[in-house]
Amino acid sequence: MQTTDTVLMIEPIAFGYNAETAKNNYFQIEQTGSDIQSKALAEFNTFVGKLREKGINVITIKDTLDPHTPDSIFPNNWVSFHKDGKVVLYPMFASNRRVERRDDILENIKGQGFDIAEIDDWSFPETQGHFLEGTGSMIFDHDNKIAYGSVSLRLDESLFREFCAKYGFTPVVFHSYQTVGTERLPIYHTNVMMCVADKFVVICLDCIDDELEREKVIETIKNSGKEIVEISEEQMQQFAGNMLQVQNKEGEKFLVMSQTAYQSLNPEQVAAIEKYCGIIYSDLNTIEVNGGGSARCMLAEVFLPKK
Repeated sequence: MQTTDTVLMIEPIAFGYNAETAKNNYFQIEQTGSDIQSKALAEFNTFVGKLREKGINVITIKDTLDPHTPDSIFPNNWVSFHKDGKVVLYPMFASNRRVERRDDILENIKGQGFDIAEIDDWSFPETQGHFLEGTGSMIFDHDNKIAYGSVSLRLDESLFREFCAKYGFTPVVFHSYQTVGTERLPIYHTNVMMCVADKFVVICLDCIDDELEREKVIETIKNSGKEIVEISEEQMQQFAGNMLQVQNKEGEKFLVMSQTAYQSLNPEQVAAIEKYCGIIYSDLNTIEVNGGGSARCMLAEVFLPKK
């Protein structure tokens, strides 16, 4: 099943610009002022409210002040929850993000009636400089058992292939770039340039500079039976690739995105999406500017079986 009705979200208590991640996340801009945390919390709460209003089960857990984890609002990078009861922990690029992995979060989810059969800890390679940042770096087509991965410092190709072999996914490896000043630099996470839904894929094909790699990605998507909704690099910069499809308890599906992303879309793109599902969007400007991540990054899907 491609979509879940349950997501984990981490409530920020000390959100802010993370200089460690900004080294290769070119979406981040440091804002000054003492109200960054309060603005981020207001955006978070409004976003949670909009999801719950549509019948999506949102598990919220508060961040901790100690240790200080400015990016904890983006849990999908360190953990994924699978339908066979496995929980996977991932190797993280920034050392101050590694402490986001918290046992109490997993215990809380178990307390919500979910069954965790096994914790599969892949974090060790981070000590050797190899990283694979969860569903930030890997985009899963669950129904077709395909995993898309754009190679960067945060997606080690050999680790990605190893993960796919263990979990039964066919890896689709490519390289994607964004223009930063006068340079073409690697996009830090695959999930800012593509999103796989049940019947369509939102993707910035212009980011895949190599023609053969681009054709391979297009061919794979088409062969999987999904429609391509193409976005421009300018729209990608507005987080239009950072979306996630979820469903409510009745099985009604929605594509979740930020207000910035939604406002960047043209009427044809909106119509192409709404042909398949509704849209939920929320203002996440403070989180996007300082954190360099958007709606999808804030949602860790919970596919675990119920007890």
